[in-house]
Amino acid sequence: MKFGVLVFPGSNCDHDAYHVLSKHVGQPVDFIWHRETDLSGYDAVIVPGGFSYGDYLRSGALARFSPVMGAVKEFAAEGKFVFGICNGFQILCEAGLLPGALMRNGNLHFVCRHVNIRVENAGTPFTSAMPKSRVLSIPIAHADGNYVCDDATFRAMEENGQIVFRYCDDNGEPTADANPNGSRSNIAGICNLDRNVLGMMPHPERACEELLGSNDGRDIFRSLANNIAALAA
Repeated sequence: MKFGVLVFPGSNCDHDAYHVLSKHVGQPVDFIWHRETDLSGYDAVIVPGGFSYGDYLRSGALARFSPVMGAVKEFAAEGKFVFGICNGFQILCEAGLLPGALMRNGNLHFVCRHVNIRVENAGTPFTSAMPKSRVLSIPIAHADGNYVCDDATFRAMEENGQIVFRYCDDNGEPTADANPNGSRSNIAGICNLDRNVLGMMPHPERACEELLGSNDGRDIFRSLANNIAALAA
């Protein structure tokens, strides 16, 4: 099993993801520079958070043209796993690997704090180690995390179980007050139809040690590692 963490000019959460995968999940991991085009040696690729290309033009809009993203599309088409976090989620939407788009937060402010998210679909490779409706404490740090999509796309995602995480209160209720950015239906993370591509705005790699306030994020990475191991077996 081997993980790769993409690195774009401006990425700043790549080392966090590397640390979690190597130290907490205990698996081999490489950094992958954005000009690389061969991902054949990897089982899963992390598209990390940060400010790829300084978020000029629109968050994720420039990174989607990097050479590595063509390889990521092929990688995903082969059924391998792609996990986009924060700016990585934005990049995956810009690249067409996930539906919808991320816009400026509803309050027009950068938001950085811990939030609660609820597991909506425990049947994905990224959530299989957790029960449905489990509430996770995960930090956010974004200015463009307002998830939007048209009505037809939203209905299809609901019907197909593509909504994986929702922002919620301490009791697990997806209330308006618990929504930190105005995302439609409190959406915090979604997957593609094949369940092998996940994008989420909260940062699970920053919630893997109690010292940092929560270790709830570890189960997302461990779910993915367990599923890769099961497929290999």
